[in-house]
Amino acid sequence: MTPQRQRVLALFERIGEGSHLGAEEVHQRLLRAQERVSLATVYRTLRLLSGMGLLQELELPEGGRRFELAGDAHRDHHHLVCVRCGRTEEFENAEVLEAGNQAAAGFGFRLVECVLNVRALCPSCTAAETA
Repeated sequence: MTPQRQRVLALFERIGEGSHLGAEEVHQRLLRAQERVSLATVYRTLRLLSGMGLLQELELPEGGRRFELAGDAHRDHHHLVCVRCGRTEEFENAEVLEAGNQAAAGFGFRLVECVLNVRALCPSCTAAETA
């Protein structure tokens, strides 16, 4: 684990589970904390930490990616994502998890993870659209 990778992981550990950051946001936060890491290194590190299971990657429909600290206690949660600004909110729903279990069982699968991404417009973007 290089010092740059440790800095990125430490940032996610400081902000905790449930906070979703894109690569540029990670880079800016590290710069503000006087921690020098290039943007290219941040991109590579996020992919690596995600592959190692330390971060969870949320792929946005518009092509962006956000990352959050991975954790078993918070595994089966869902995301409400603004399609305009990328604001991301988490929610949990037992019915969604049950639907995932039923669908998996119906096809002979064993459910590993159940994640739903809901695309919407946040209140700020909705207000801007109607203005």
